Amino acid sequence: GGAFAGLERIISQRDKGTSIGFGADVKNTQDKKTGEWMKGLEPEDLLKFGLIPEFIGRLPMIATLEDLDEKSLIKILQEPKNSLTKQYKRLFEFENVKLEFREDALSEIAKKAINKKTGARGLRSIMESILLKTMFALPDMDNVNSVTIDRSVVKGKSEPIISYSKNKSTSAA
Repeated sequence: GGAFAGLERIISQRDKGTSIGFGADVKNTQDKKTGEWMKGLEPEDLLKFGLIPEFIGRLPMIATLEDLDEKSLIKILQEPKNSLTKQYKRLFEFENVKLEFREDALSEIAKKAINKKTGARGLRSIMESILLKTMFALPDMDNVNSVTIDRSVVKGKSEPIISYSKNKSTSAA
């Protein structure tokens, strides 16, 4: 696992055949997902990439991993014992406020991580950017009952929906 920027060029150069003529199969390396082009990885590719032969010789096998899809990233956000959504909900509980994430918001967060090509590692920074302003404003606000995050909040088009205990609902300023 890890990010080996540039390794796909080395593999594609080795796999590149001739693509001349009308019936040629022209392939673009950017059309393939990371897991697809990594399946053709050979120890010689790692050597050309810059790893030392002594290190490559100690790798008994090479296994590739597929990119996480949207469904997997949403599971990572919700299911583990210390998932990000549970951590942030707990932080809001310190202020006696209930934090809610709508399904469309979680889906949009996962899409952002996929677009940024950060995978599960980027989920925390995305969540932080969405909730940071609200977390700092919350201690100074009175009678806040809950904060709801939806798709428009994740896209940056609106502020989190704040509901007050006096049946008053508004957006954070």
